[in-house]
Amino acid sequence: MRKCTIIGISDSRNQWLPPQATDAICNGRVFSGGKRHYEIMGPKLPPNALWIDICVPLSAVFEQYAQHDEIVIFASGDPLFYGFATTVQRECKDCEINVIPTFNSIQLLAHQLKMPYHNLVTVSLTGRAWDGLDCALIKGEGLIGCLTDHQKTPHSIWQRLVRYGYTNYQMFVGVKLGNETHERVCLYDENDVYDTPNCVLLKMKHARHQPFGLPDNEFKPLNGRSKMITKMPIRLFVLSALDLAGKTTFWDVGFCTGSVSIEAKLHFPHLHITAFEVRPEGRDLMDSNSTRFGTPGIEVVIADFMKTDLSEYRQPEAVFIGGHGGQLKQMILKIKNKLADGGCIVFNSVSTDSLQQFKEGATEAGMNWTLCGTITLDDNNSITTIKAE
Repeated sequence: MRKCTIIGISDSRNQWLPPQATDAICNGRVFSGGKRHYEIMGPKLPPNALWIDICVPLSAVFEQYAQHDEIVIFASGDPLFYGFATTVQRECKDCEINVIPTFNSIQLLAHQLKMPYHNLVTVSLTGRAWDGLDCALIKGEGLIGCLTDHQKTPHSIWQRLVRYGYTNYQMFVGVKLGNETHERVCLYDENDVYDTPNCVLLKMKHARHQPFGLPDNEFKPLNGRSKMITKMPIRLFVLSALDLAGKTTFWDVGFCTGSVSIEAKLHFPHLHITAFEVRPEGRDLMDSNSTRFGTPGIEVVIADFMKTDLSEYRQPEAVFIGGHGGQLKQMILKIKNKLADGGCIVFNSVSTDSLQQFKEGATEAGMNWTLCGTITLDDNNSITTIKAE
């Protein structure tokens, strides 16, 4: 069996290593790491050392690894913390792996700030979407650590916080942590320039008010038509019918003001939400309302749903039909063909005709339907919520 030792190192040029690591280096012949790792560790390697650069494509790197029985790999911080060790585990299943970690960059930043981090929630934005950070912000986590990259920089992170109203956080930036010459730790300043690598800590100053059920009058309406919105008590009833807690993907078809998507994102921030709307003004409405209520990350599609190729969107586990353009039966069938096993469709009916169409459409699509209940608000027409599974 091949053996692989993965040693975590800091950015220090005077690297301290535990005995286990120094023994692996002294007895090793084949070493690997990134360019920065070679700058730090190259002078400490044995005279006959062979070095394999970790660079893209990684497939070529692992082809070189396969030619050797034992390899020592250098990685930043803790190799099991969003690190290279997980890649090695995935690609070298027949390899015996030994990991020797050091502190990761977010830990080092907390240490420099003398900030307890037992309640820390960490997210990686390195080559990843904003989803992890968005979820942590909406949940109101007290301390959030973020790994950055060249696109998801401290500046872009701060801009996202400001745009969606999360200025209740302080942001601390750590630059080249562990480097004796270039290390820097500071409170974020929009006029500052931050070298890479860097990471950030977001510390909550005070909780952000988040009502249970968003007031209807705080939504920007469609063309000033305040009635063109799924009212708050009905939205909450719909969310109950959708049963989103254990699901990961949700479609809102015909979102109009975006009220159902936004309410869903606030209550279930882990959800990936795709919202469809045929009216072009829907994009501005969703942008304005999601910004107002602090719900980043909702995927907006402005198109005729019935003419849209759905193959590029994540398979939904739950769907709410807010508008159907007179094609309810056809829409149910189209959704059913994309719906995940065990998924559901929920619809609010305002007439006996649309209720009957939904029942027939669900039956024709091979789904079972259930009446969830009927609600009458003030002097408005009664609304019946129905669910197909």
